[in-house]
Amino acid sequence: MSKLSYKTVSANKNTVTKEWVLVDADGQTLGRLASKVAMLIRGKYKPNYTPHVDCGDNVVVINAEKIKLTGKKWTDKSYIRHTGYPGGQRSLTATEMFEKDPTRLIEKAVKGMLPKNILGSALFRNLYVYAGAEHKQTAQSPKLINVNTDLR
Repeated sequence: MSKLSYKTVSANKNTVTKEWVLVDADGQTLGRLASKVAMLIRGKYKPNYTPHVDCGDNVVVINAEKIKLTGKKWTDKSYIRHTGYPGGQRSLTATEMFEKDPTRLIEKAVKGMLPKNILGSALFRNLYVYAGAEHKQTAQSPKLINVNTDLR
């Protein structure tokens, strides 16, 4: 065997092949869907995955209004934020956040599974979530992926 066959290939932004992927959230469980979407955005399913490079795909999630939560999470799960002022802690339940904007549930779940650094911020910009079945990325002709069967 040649020594050249053992070289580790490290991807960079010029050698990365990014694709557009469409994921249907209809009937999916929030956390399980979010972990698969985060891995697609990160690029961990690709053979040329490099941890410090944005080598993932652009992901479009549709039907965010049809997401499921198991157990009593609709009432018990709370999203806490702080205004920055003394006594400014605010919280919303999953139901309240879903009524305001159903896309925020998926966005917050996926963002929590991405790295907490500049790369994570750049990766999060590759996520597009829509409440209904219509989306604005039709020109990119995203490939439909079933997260239950296509990803392992």
